Amino acid sequence: MNAMNDAPETGIPPFVLKDCALIAIATNKRASTLKEFRYHLDNLSPDSLYYHFWANLLLPRFEEREYINDFASWVRHGLSDTKLAEQLAVLDPTSFSDMEELRYHLLEYIDDRLEESEYLQWMYAVQRFEFIRSQIVVFNTRTELNEPREMLDLISTMSVSSIFYHFIDARRRTLNKVDDFRQWLAFFGESYQPLIDQLTGIDPYFSTLVELRQQLATTFQNYFAERVS
Repeated sequence: MNAMNDAPETGIPPFVLKDCALIAIATNKRASTLKEFRYHLDNLSPDSLYYHFWANLLLPRFEEREYINDFASWVRHGLSDTKLAEQLAVLDPTSFSDMEELRYHLLEYIDDRLEESEYLQWMYAVQRFEFIRSQIVVFNTRTELNEPREMLDLISTMSVSSIFYHFIDARRRTLNKVDDFRQWLAFFGESYQPLIDQLTGIDPYFSTLVELRQQLATTFQNYFAERVS
């Protein structure tokens, strides 16, 4: 798995294992009411939207799987509005083409709720919402893989932050908006299409990173076990 091994020349680039850290940066934007919240959402940077949807996976502050994103959690606990909180909680960022499409649906839910509930027009939250943006720092682990089968020994030992980088954050980097595993397997042509299809079925948003790592490890193990049998 090291870059210095004597792997045959195939023309296929190696899988370069990386790790990462997500840095939280204050924006100095705050909201005490739903109307203020809506205003800032409309003008928020994509990096901030990304942080409030994904950072809880990488930087868990508390265990609350029902309201996994920060927006839903604040609406529930800050404004005590269960209906809107549940609507925001089921928004899965992997279902949208980009952060702008996700922003549109956030605003649509909020606008509908403001129209139907008069008290939310003026109600103050018990705690202000602090908008944060993110910056990702990437580390090279100096580990490279040349064959997909090598993933069998690697995935279960990967750090959760490495899982985050390759299976979640990769969707912002790759041309096809897919994770690094599928992006790399595609270089092998049709050989690993069934494995790619299985990886496509894994939704990373409603699982912890530990659970996600296990799903990935099991998927690779089962795939290669079937090829041997």
